[in-house]
Amino acid sequence: QVQLVESGGGLVQAGGSLRLSCAAAGSIFRGSIMGWFRQAPGKQRELVATMSGGGRTSYVDSVKGRFTISRDNAENTVSLQMTSLKSEDTAVYYCYANSLMKDYWGKGTLVTVSS
Repeated sequence: QVQLVESGGGLVQAGGSLRLSCAAAGSIFRGSIMGWFRQAPGKQRELVATMSGGGRTSYVDSVKGRFTISRDNAENTVSLQMTSLKSEDTAVYYCYANSLMKDYWGKGTLVTVSS
């Protein structure tokens, strides 16, 4: 069983930065995909960024150039560095992992960007 625990959310002014971190307790296959999704009030959950075990990244267009995903396979952690934050980035951010064809989700951490 894998548990994902996020940290680093909070309140930030528009234009500011935040770093989210996610630690995986349990065994994550090194080839797994890890990443971040978010869900804003009244909206569907959307993919923000992912990174494969080999380091390939993918970002939703709205965060390209502002957010950077990183991963430490040895520590089973994935992070999301968010810069130039906008009010539309306000959402609950969820850590995600797909290991051996099974999906895992964290409980989420709230990011609020004030304008």
